[in-house]
Amino acid sequence: MILFQDVTHDYGGGPLFQGVSLKLEAGSFHFLTGPSGAGKSTFLKLCYGELLPSSGSVSIMGTDLRTMSRDQLAAARQRVGIVHQDCRFLDHLGVAQNVALPMTATERPLPESDLEDLLSWVGLADRAAALPPTLSGGERQRAALARAVIVAPNLLLADEPTGNLDWEMSQRLLLLMVELNRMGTAVLIATHDLNLIRFAKAHVNARVLRIAGRKLAVAGSDL
Repeated sequence: MILFQDVTHDYGGGPLFQGVSLKLEAGSFHFLTGPSGAGKSTFLKLCYGELLPSSGSVSIMGTDLRTMSRDQLAAARQRVGIVHQDCRFLDHLGVAQNVALPMTATERPLPESDLEDLLSWVGLADRAAALPPTLSGGERQRAALARAVIVAPNLLLADEPTGNLDWEMSQRLLLLMVELNRMGTAVLIATHDLNLIRFAKAHVNARVLRIAGRKLAVAGSDL
């Protein structure tokens, strides 16, 4: 699904990380952790082609990023759902319209019943018409998750999705992603919250990766 081969990324001041080789399999569940500034967000951007590696290769759905045309990259991204840290929405549109944007922007059909079911799944059925500025932090994150999965992605990438949430809401959001994984979607969550990772291990067979010292490695069992 996503294949890193000897990947190094350098913004110009020396490598952020180097020599990374990893395969994210279909249906897998991964956490990506490490200190601030280690490269977690950069790693995710490489996974969906927002960045190209400085050296080595990244393949998405079997095709090297460097050889992809713009149309091929757009098609690949339609199979990847992304939950960003900042949860950007169009403030003049209601929750349902914001969640549906990935479909309406690409002119793909979206049955009203499917949208209603998705909003119910994330607990926002009664907030469908609400404008983003009126949402709580937990509601914004659940709306962002719904928007990411409305395209039925093969892979979900989430960058610190629980960073601004209380513990109860963090657990609720994680369990939604665990449920999505059980339906066949691969999940990769970047987080610094080790308590969240420990909680997840009781619910899903998760592999924990750690970026530190410019290297990516499987984290120890002490997590």
